[in-house]
Amino acid sequence: MKSKTIVLIHGMFMTSLCWEKWIPYYEAKGYRVFAPAWPGRDKSVEELRKAHPDSTLAKLKLQHIVDHMEAFVKSLDEKPAIIGHSMGGLVVQLLLQRDLAVAGIAIDPAPPAGVFTTEFSFLKANFPAINPFLLSQPVRMSFEHFQYAFVNTLPLDEQRAAYDRYVVPESRGVPTSSLGAAGTIDFGRLRRPLLITAGEKDHIIPAALNRSNYRKYKGPAVTDFKEFAGRDHFLIGSRGWEEVADYCLEWFGKIE
Repeated sequence: MKSKTIVLIHGMFMTSLCWEKWIPYYEAKGYRVFAPAWPGRDKSVEELRKAHPDSTLAKLKLQHIVDHMEAFVKSLDEKPAIIGHSMGGLVVQLLLQRDLAVAGIAIDPAPPAGVFTTEFSFLKANFPAINPFLLSQPVRMSFEHFQYAFVNTLPLDEQRAAYDRYVVPESRGVPTSSLGAAGTIDFGRLRRPLLITAGEKDHIIPAALNRSNYRKYKGPAVTDFKEFAGRDHFLIGSRGWEEVADYCLEWFGKIE
């Protein structure tokens, strides 16, 4: 890979703390690693929870996040490789569309506008964040919802530990705005290489939905797909995360 800089982008209900294992892991391999927070997320998990319901958070939309990440990437002294998880994965797709990275990896990405599934687990896991009757209010994910949506393959103690350490309230404006212009991808546009990954047991972004996202891409640009067997949505933070991190680096190493 031509760049030695990697930018990690977190997803919904998380902060950049979710990359705490990846940063030193990649730095030890010689990379310069950044994990910028979404707008307003440069605070501790405890502070963000105490602020709920935060009227400022409720106004956050996908466009604000993408523009914020664009400004950060442009401030660097070289064009980076970018990796995003969940909604951060969709942000990666949008940043590649703006030619802001040498390559991108979307880990279990939220679907772009127009890519949808009626699979039950997707509808069940996502409804609280897109409830049309509560769009003006931020949502705090319950532990039970987190168990189902993010960590359904993990034992109870690991589910609880992940929830207590990482989960923060979220704006319903982020997922709902991704359904429109802010989340639109030009699938035939020439761009830098993209890898989309999926977790076989992911409830909130089912593997079949990631595969549909991947198959939408047309044209000569490099687009690859990888499904991790037996993994749920939180494959960046749960046991075996090193497998995912290593696969990402190996893929970067194969592209020009």
